[in-house]
Amino acid sequence: MKAENFPRHHKRQDFFLDVYDVVRLIPKGRVTSYGAIARYLGAARSARMVGYAMNASFTQHQVPAHRVVNRNGELTGRHHFPKERPMEASLLAEGIEVVDFKIKNLDKYYWDPNVELG
Repeated sequence: MKAENFPRHHKRQDFFLDVYDVVRLIPKGRVTSYGAIARYLGAARSARMVGYAMNASFTQHQVPAHRVVNRNGELTGRHHFPKERPMEASLLAEGIEVVDFKIKNLDKYYWDPNVELG
């Protein structure tokens, strides 16, 4: 899946599905940001829309949403996770260090789809 395969203007549902496809490619033990996903999809100014997609991912789609954080490594989406499956616990289970709801040593765990998927 390459960025040029995604049209610049998506219908909302199509965009969400494209986001889910990218998030499913994030390897265990790695994280990426909302903005990196938006850039990969050719919609650089749509990081917030990626966040909306992550919030909606719990209802219909099984995606590893815990692997998507903000650009500073903060677990800003943690409030949208089900209580029985908290974001921080999912990251810790994959060996990712989290301190005060922020990824410690973000560079160590960061996965950029623009680099990794080309």
